[in-house]
Amino acid sequence: MHKDVNNHIHTMYSFSPYTPTQAVRKAKEAGLCVAGIVDHDSISGAEEFLAEAARLEFPATIGFEMRLYHAHTAIGNRRTNHPDQSDITYLTFHGVPHTKIAAVDGFLQPVRAARGERNRAMSACLGVDYDRDVLPLSMHKNGGSVTERHILFALAKQSYERLAVLKSEFKDYIPAGREECPNIETALNFANENGIIATYPYLGDVTKSVTGDKKAQAFEDSYLDELIGILHEMGFRAISYMPSRNTMEQLLRLRALCEKFGMLQISGEDINSPSQPFVCLAMRDPAFSNLYDTTWALIGHELAATQRISDGFMSQDIPLNEKISHFSKLGRSAHNALD
Repeated sequence: MHKDVNNHIHTMYSFSPYTPTQAVRKAKEAGLCVAGIVDHDSISGAEEFLAEAARLEFPATIGFEMRLYHAHTAIGNRRTNHPDQSDITYLTFHGVPHTKIAAVDGFLQPVRAARGERNRAMSACLGVDYDRDVLPLSMHKNGGSVTERHILFALAKQSYERLAVLKSEFKDYIPAGREECPNIETALNFANENGIIATYPYLGDVTKSVTGDKKAQAFEDSYLDELIGILHEMGFRAISYMPSRNTMEQLLRLRALCEKFGMLQISGEDINSPSQPFVCLAMRDPAFSNLYDTTWALIGHELAATQRISDGFMSQDIPLNEKISHFSKLGRSAHNALD
């Protein structure tokens, strides 16, 4: 039996063909042991995701993804994991306590509003009617975000494959402003106060894009050792990565740095196209078996922190391996999961 997990599934609340309910069903049909929802600038699909997972007795974890401003930090204007702006970093936030969903939504509302203004301007550049053609393609009215993909999908009116080509050649991109991308410290403080695991998603220098919408480009690899040290000093305690996106050489280097700084390792393939499989075969390599345990630790953390924030993963002052073991057992026990 394979131990397949995926903690980074997008739904229609950002850009994906799947409702939260459909995403859970697809995940279970694909044979995943655990699935996690992560939408851009939105957590509005989380309750539906959890409800369907509970109905199917399927382990699930919830989170969100957003972009943060970092030019004022020790990272400066060096590019991290954002292909379009060197002063912006993508971060994922995992293991959101279920009692904090409303707080997260409140935190993200002004971000979505600011993004909406920029989206409207980009739509005008492309000759697309934002209200008529773009918003109906999204879950905007229900707290979902609107992304560049929605704008290009309205323009393309073709297929997801054509959309990927359009995104890679997008000439009318307007840089995201500060209202849309808060300071990285602001988001980190919010995560800590609400028992959420703030995570840096490693991209690494890209050669061939899995999702078909990223060109070959250099990202963090030239200063990765320094970057992980800076992130640790800022208070980050988790790194996520996708084994299918990087070479083993890249991943071994990253994992060594995670071990050096005591960073939790999380993984998941970002699902936003029907052509993408929910199962990442690269994760079946025995070298990545630790990612299965850390996923169960996310489940355990989420359940514990929902009861009391101080019982969550980040509040426990014990060695990392002991924490992973403890919270993994909590997660498995709650779902009667056996290896």
